[in-house]
Amino acid sequence: MSKANPFAEGCAHVAGAFVPISQAGIPIRDFGFLRSDATYDVVHVWDGAFFRLDVHLDRFFRNIERLRMTCPISRETVSEVLIDCVRKSGLRQAYVEAICTRGEPPPQTRNPRDAVNRFFAFAAPFVPYANEDMKRRGLHVVIGSNQRIPPESVDPTIKNYHWHDLTAGLFEAQDRGADNVVLLDRDGNLTEGPGFNVFCVEEGRVLTPRHGVLDGITRRTALELCAALEIPCAETDIPAERFIAADEVFITSTAGGIMAVTRVESRILGNGAPGAVTNRLADAYLALHRDESYLTRVPYDD
Repeated sequence: MSKANPFAEGCAHVAGAFVPISQAGIPIRDFGFLRSDATYDVVHVWDGAFFRLDVHLDRFFRNIERLRMTCPISRETVSEVLIDCVRKSGLRQAYVEAICTRGEPPPQTRNPRDAVNRFFAFAAPFVPYANEDMKRRGLHVVIGSNQRIPPESVDPTIKNYHWHDLTAGLFEAQDRGADNVVLLDRDGNLTEGPGFNVFCVEEGRVLTPRHGVLDGITRRTALELCAALEIPCAETDIPAERFIAADEVFITSTAGGIMAVTRVESRILGNGAPGAVTNRLADAYLALHRDESYLTRVPYDD
């Protein structure tokens, strides 16, 4: 990648213009900043191609509508902007985010109905959720002592920036020597972690929480793979003790794909290595990244 490229460290789209990511910003009175009144979506570019871009855009525009906002540009234009952010940067592995904020209302009012919604986007170098050593050995996850924000308060199926509970849990996990954290709901059932969905395996059957979680695109892909591979699976309530006792555990995220967990709290799962079901799904997930029907290629200038 040429050092002369001003977008080599990332490219952002702000107020209708492309700028180097280091120069990107939002107006300080935007309710997206002041009130976390925004939604977003993140797509992974893998070897020069977006993975399931259309599915991400489906969710992005659905969530905009559910928050009673309107994207100031069309879906087709959003797609073009995301592709151009990557193309201009030259990045072959990228983290690409689309954001719609409430914007800010006219002077002399605080009414969100009067706010002018804004669109932002950026592509940045991809930072994997787990390094190669962590992927090889599997992650160590603990159950946080704080409760996940209830879905009646903040709908987790709409991607949002209300992360205080997740961030507090992550600090706790690190204080306890773990890699990451999962939170429980008020009934003591498993929900999700900071930026990932959770699965467990019992006697070859894959289980994942049925409510109070984001409908992650990688989560959805894992469920589709279970069906295609004829692996029994279900969305259900998973109490903490059932989670700890599972044969296998894995997490799913756009930033990491399907990643094995080999230690929950103090319990080592199986033989301390990623399990057979997890490995089978992870291999199948990687294979999809070579299937052109799932990909949107970036037309790089070079």
